[in-house]
Amino acid sequence: MTPIYVTQPHLPPLEEFIPYLQKIWDSKTLTNCGPMHQEFEQALSEYLGVEHVALFANGTLALVTALQALRITGEVITTPYSFVATAHSLLWNGIKPVFVDINPDTLNLDPRKIEAAITPQTTAIMPVHCYGHPCDVDAIQKIADNYNLRVLYDAAHAFGVRDASGSILRHGDLSVLSFHATKVFQTFEGGAIICPDAKTKQRINHLKNFGFVDEVTVVAPGINGKMSEVNAAFGLLQLKHIDEALARRQEIDRAYRNFLEGVTGIRCLEKRAVERANYAYFPIMVGPGHQIDRDGLYWKLREHGVHARRYFYPLISEFPMYRGLPSAQRANLPVAHEAASQVLCLPIYPALPIEQVEFIASLVRN
Repeated sequence: MTPIYVTQPHLPPLEEFIPYLQKIWDSKTLTNCGPMHQEFEQALSEYLGVEHVALFANGTLALVTALQALRITGEVITTPYSFVATAHSLLWNGIKPVFVDINPDTLNLDPRKIEAAITPQTTAIMPVHCYGHPCDVDAIQKIADNYNLRVLYDAAHAFGVRDASGSILRHGDLSVLSFHATKVFQTFEGGAIICPDAKTKQRINHLKNFGFVDEVTVVAPGINGKMSEVNAAFGLLQLKHIDEALARRQEIDRAYRNFLEGVTGIRCLEKRAVERANYAYFPIMVGPGHQIDRDGLYWKLREHGVHARRYFYPLISEFPMYRGLPSAQRANLPVAHEAASQVLCLPIYPALPIEQVEFIASLVRN
């Protein structure tokens, strides 16, 4: 059978993309914040319900730049349970990551563990909305306010997620999105920083374009983080289909939960109480009560053409460049280690038929 991967990009019909490419060819502008780039930024701001969006070539460059924009130094408290780009962006800025354990129910940074990790060198907190499930933003912000810390959210998974008051991206000093091809919303490669005001966006725009203000004026040691016109055009096209894609993901999420209900040793993460989720991933926790362990199930699925993913395993804190940090010691991160040893993300994407969802669930059940 054709392999079933944990996620696949949602691709609208090719013929819908041709007019966008024609506009780019006609304009002769391929990059440098051209008309497609500007139109996409505006369309994203309106769709997401935020004031300002600064587009980037990818989410990692956006994280690196966001840290620069906030002038963060010293130590930053973050989660070990994430993609490596979260911590790598800190090292690229000469910042020391301080890992704090996660909540067993949400798998997000546990606010109850943050204060004990704060030192005189701590300048910020970098939580991750893991799998698109919102962090406890109120508790995190209260700690940040008490200790005069910045908050930068790695919101790579959280496109379109809303709480009772609006976009989850409005929390913290900045939020960073990823538009990588495996994400709920993608532009082949891409990312964005959600900015609270025009002044911050202007600084970020300078930083992502070598620090240029005009042809002869450079005001900051910026990098080349700009999104191309082709990526922006694809983003504009994707916006037309995103609501349909999110609705389909919700159907698949519901089907998995129905098919897996009552399976011994299998725990689905609880649905978070949000106004709108994005169903970015479908992780299950394979506990000791299941017939086989997580790795055994992982290989069993692969034998049947189902390419699930142990996401996130290993923990960031286990990689060579981090394992020597005091905060990376296993005894400090018991919940994160247990989650990493049990998690398995099952395939979820709009084109996945419910029949295949049932087939995948049957492999887990039996």
